[in-house]
Amino acid sequence: MDKRRVNVIRGKLLSWYAVEARDLPWRRTIDPYAILVSEFMLQQTRVETVLRYYEPFLDRFPTLRALAGAPIDDVLKAWEGLGYYRRAHNLHRAAQVVAGEHAGELPRTIKELRALPGIGPYTAAAIASIAFGLDEPVLDGNVIRVLSRLFRIGGDPAKAKPRDAMLAVASQLTSSGDASHLNQGLMDLGARVCLPRSPRCHECPVACECDAHHAGEETAYPEQPARKRVPHIDVVAGVIWNGEPSTPGSRILIARRRTGDMLGGLWEFPGGRVEEGETNEQALVRELHEELGIETSVGAFLLDIDHAYTHFRMTMHVFHVRHTGGRPRAIECADWRWVSVEDLGDFAFSVADQQVLSALRKMSRRE
Repeated sequence: MDKRRVNVIRGKLLSWYAVEARDLPWRRTIDPYAILVSEFMLQQTRVETVLRYYEPFLDRFPTLRALAGAPIDDVLKAWEGLGYYRRAHNLHRAAQVVAGEHAGELPRTIKELRALPGIGPYTAAAIASIAFGLDEPVLDGNVIRVLSRLFRIGGDPAKAKPRDAMLAVASQLTSSGDASHLNQGLMDLGARVCLPRSPRCHECPVACECDAHHAGEETAYPEQPARKRVPHIDVVAGVIWNGEPSTPGSRILIARRRTGDMLGGLWEFPGGRVEEGETNEQALVRELHEELGIETSVGAFLLDIDHAYTHFRMTMHVFHVRHTGGRPRAIECADWRWVSVEDLGDFAFSVADQQVLSALRKMSRRE
């Protein structure tokens, strides 16, 4: 890319960003820790969703040392509903590493940032450029879309060759000490103007320099690989009572997922996958015995919950269950508790399990 074009694109984009930049709370701070939190939250999550969690999280853990010293249960509770909970574990561990090995100061080099839990190339570059002003290019979904159209870079962006081509032009654009605003300008342009299906080229400050726009091929870039079929599974979950549901003194048995498992560290209404040839009730009795070593009797159906994860969809069939024998043991879970309906809110649950909790609260209010 010739120097004139680099300067034109950079100048137009920076001028546009100076006027049109989104007012986001993590852009009102120069605290590297606050920027670190925002970048972890923004991984695979929309800005609109992160806005609901960012400031309450910082209110709860205002400094890196406060986060490092907090129990993981408190961190997961503050993260509850944001999804991709491995990020919360990684952020917590990263804070502990920085507190223990870097005197509480976030390291300033890409190499040191990459060594922290949960920080890959994109997050390291974003922190380095935004928090420390280093000339590091970033490639997120919005930036990839803008660059692939500007320079008509074909191929699957997840593959090495197209990605390297985008990284090369991004490096040229962010090589003059303004990488922070340049990177955030590219992000905002992709989020607000250079949209996936209906790009607003008439509003774009760099449309005159856009190769895809001149060719009338804006929506052909970036190339989209064929979507794989998303599998569907059926799972069961039990609201396990130590007596009759909702009677005075009744408690519900909840289990905590093991740290290395999906949704690790969160609490759940126990259960598991329905195997071929099983009824939902049979699967639930088996799963509860395998997970907790208890005998149970399945009672009334409570509700079905449909939920989509990144790589699969599930329908969770939830039943009231009575505990009939055996002391609970943490066989295929990390921990277990008997808890009243009123106290369930003290524990961090996944989005799907929160729907069960909501149904129980409604039932409790009716009764």
